[in-house]
Amino acid sequence: MTYHPKSEFIHTMKERGFLADCTDYQGLDEALRKGGQPGYIGFDATAKSLHVGSLIQIMMLRWLQKSGGKPITLMGGGTTKVGDPSFRADERPLLGPDQIDDNIAGIKKVFSAYLTYGDGPSDAMMINNAEWLDELNYLDFLRDIGRHFSINRMLSFESVKSRLDREQSLSFLEFNYMILQAYDFMELHRRYGCILQMGGSDQWGNIVNGIDLTRRVIDGEVYGLTSPLLTTSDGKKMGKSQAGAIWLNGDMLSPYEFWQFWRNTTDADVGRFLKLYTELPVDECDRLGALAGSEINEAKVRLANEVTALLHGAEAAQAAEATAREVFEKGGVGDDLPTLTLSAADLGDGMSIVQLIVKSGLAGSGKEAKRLIAENGAKLDDAPLTNAGLMIDAAALSSPIKLSAGKKRHALVQLG
Repeated sequence: MTYHPKSEFIHTMKERGFLADCTDYQGLDEALRKGGQPGYIGFDATAKSLHVGSLIQIMMLRWLQKSGGKPITLMGGGTTKVGDPSFRADERPLLGPDQIDDNIAGIKKVFSAYLTYGDGPSDAMMINNAEWLDELNYLDFLRDIGRHFSINRMLSFESVKSRLDREQSLSFLEFNYMILQAYDFMELHRRYGCILQMGGSDQWGNIVNGIDLTRRVIDGEVYGLTSPLLTTSDGKKMGKSQAGAIWLNGDMLSPYEFWQFWRNTTDADVGRFLKLYTELPVDECDRLGALAGSEINEAKVRLANEVTALLHGAEAAQAAEATAREVFEKGGVGDDLPTLTLSAADLGDGMSIVQLIVKSGLAGSGKEAKRLIAENGAKLDDAPLTNAGLMIDAAALSSPIKLSAGKKRHALVQLG
């Protein structure tokens, strides 16, 4: 990007590594300098919580608010009924209205940690697109909106093209998704004066469609801005771990496990993640990211503390660090470790150590747990675990046992 931004928001996005592309840097930059301009990101309700993969978008909304803009969190109560096909190999499972409402209720919990909602000029708004999508008349929608979309152009977008090139089925239902998302942008501009849609770079085609539709139907001047799709330096998709998704809701992933995910960041990613996921000054992020040897570990602790404090609060971050130091430096159990509590009925006559490793979240499957044991990566109460056939009964759980996967991931198992 050669453009030198004048608005605080675009300057921050560029400086901290959030920018992948923008439909009109100069136009958006000038518009944002007026202050109080609404910008939105849509979140479909496909699960009860967002995961770390969505955190870059949430941070973009946070920076928009901090720089005087007005963030809109658009909940996809309507679009979730269709499912975004972008860069997916298959169709998303269709969810019913009750499940979607439950998922939205779960997702809402996270946003208040990052954004201030209210009626002020830069206070955030939460809106559900079911508000207008559920009321659409199909024939009117086809006539008034559908006529503005070229099938030839829609087929050329990479998100669709990649699916068709692999000869994987794309249903007519899914094909409609980009039209609905475009309609969302137009409605948000019409109802709330929203001038900006943001999203990951996989949303570029959907965003451009919304800009074109808004211009054609209501002659509105709107903009699109995308962030890079993040992978870690070893090529893994951001937001996933060996044990599954890194959820943002504390009832689906404990603050300690969340903290530990960031503490385990690869050395090469520390500086970049500090810029994206914390509010530390850029110079400090660069300094910490450049540390080498054992010093980089303290930078990782700083990263984990800062990110966890934003989501779960400073006390949760401090407790997680204290537990980690207790477990790793002193060989103790720690007060805040993830804990699997089994009832006597759950345990029955006994449960295999492989099942316990999976149930405690230290492995994603029995096969993975057995491999962990075979490769000497598992421990029981800090002693090497070599017998994949070991059975754990009530007597063995007369006091909690500690399971470990590698040096950094631990869980307690106890009888309730």
